[in-house]
Amino acid sequence: MVNPWLAMEAGADPAEHTRTVRRAHAAFLADGTVAPPVRRVVADSWRRSAQARAASDGAAPIELDGAALRAYREGHPLARAMPVFRELLGSFAQDGAHLLAVCDPQGRLLWVEGHRGVRRSAERMNFVVGARWDERHAGTNAPGTALAADHAVQIFAAEHYNRQVQRWTCAAAPLHDPRTGRLLGAVDITGGDHLASPHSLALVQATARAAEAHLAASTRELGVFLAALGRDEALLVVDGRRLRLGRRHSEIMLLLACHPAGLTGDQLALLLYGEREVRPVTLRAELSRLRQLVGTLLHSRPYRLGRPVETDLDAVEEHLAAGDPGSALGAYAGPLLPLSEAPGVRRLRAALADRIRCAVLTARTPELLREWSRTPWGEDDLEVFEALVDALPAHSPTRTAPRATADRLRAAYGLTGGAPGSPAAPRVATSAPRVATSAQPRRP
Repeated sequence: MVNPWLAMEAGADPAEHTRTVRRAHAAFLADGTVAPPVRRVVADSWRRSAQARAASDGAAPIELDGAALRAYREGHPLARAMPVFRELLGSFAQDGAHLLAVCDPQGRLLWVEGHRGVRRSAERMNFVVGARWDERHAGTNAPGTALAADHAVQIFAAEHYNRQVQRWTCAAAPLHDPRTGRLLGAVDITGGDHLASPHSLALVQATARAAEAHLAASTRELGVFLAALGRDEALLVVDGRRLRLGRRHSEIMLLLACHPAGLTGDQLALLLYGEREVRPVTLRAELSRLRQLVGTLLHSRPYRLGRPVETDLDAVEEHLAAGDPGSALGAYAGPLLPLSEAPGVRRLRAALADRIRCAVLTARTPELLREWSRTPWGEDDLEVFEALVDALPAHSPTRTAPRATADRLRAAYGLTGGAPGSPAAPRVATSAPRVATSAQPRRP
């Protein structure tokens, strides 16, 4: 079976493959259609890039520099893994005229090292520290797509969404916190067409595993962690063992984690199914299947978890309680189990989204407002764009884009009025259609 994460089959002609994919890329930009030989992982990434309105030409934006970059990099968990990256990939990058790059979960490059001449060439497309290379800002590329797919991947030449990057080939693998399973970032090697081989993909995968093992060795206490933000299927990590749960089991584990004292069968059924008539045996069967997966972690009478379970919601809540909306927004990976219709989950999801959004609006800082507006759940939020225009200096040239977006959204909502911030300008309290959770009841 052909590995779908590898760029080319053995024996393929790189030049011919580049020409074929380049034609497919031009067709996709023209009419949105994509067909073989474009790999599914690449086609999906092109679609995500187009939906996010990523530029098909141009350089990636630089979001961190100077003292802010140094402070963020020094405090990042992957700083402890840099000796591993340099030992396993440093000489490979230097001797082979490649680059070693490490990014955070948002795709911001924190380290870019390797051959000096290659670095100078990569600078022309802003492949530099502080630049943001997630798919939303740079289109399809190995570190950005590895983060989006949560899987190691190669991206070859014309498979890149941005034409400026199509002379490069790269391979990247995601990295996770060994205690929580939380995505920490990705490690990448970037260079010429010769990187389109099984060896380069295997190398970054092995490096990522070695780095995670190095981080695990320095972690004193593992415990139980549940990640449910921005994912439809929760990730349960028990003493370093990772388990991806199905959707119903994700809902049950989340509700029990948020009710450490336990829930009766009737209480749990109400949070899962609402007022729908569901036979008790249905819930018991789900709990029996879940117990087969998690063992003695799940107790009964009442239903509860036998060990303290930390969730990724906890980190967001702690930052909000400490009055730190920036850290809260950084820890917020997205809506809680976004496709769940369980009433208990919907209330939790709505309450958390509302609290973060209110904290961002209250802080009124351009950086936080801009960050929220760049997310899938905030890109149609009229009130945030109006607040962003208000927060920017009066003569700042960067006011133009948020003002234009606010005007577009106001027209889409059928609203009229003066300039943002003026008395005549209407306000929409929870304006973003994509933040559907904000219309739900709050957590009891």
